[in-house]
Amino acid sequence: MLQNLSEEIRECLRHAEECKRLSKIALNYLDMEQRWLNLARSYEFTEGLSRYIGPARKGRQQKE
Repeated sequence: MLQNLSEEIRECLRHAEECKRLSKIALNYLDMEQRWLNLARSYEFTEGLSRYIGPARKGRQQKE
């Protein structure tokens, strides 16, 4: 099939294939970005919770 196509058409198809390949890589990077952001939010939540609970826990231990 590609034998009957002009050089311009073959070049466009090659570029399209390359873009398709790169888009898959980009989606993987976007997915990894979201995973890192979710992990950062999880750490942020945990640290905030520790700051909130920490003093209450300390006071409770001193009473016992």
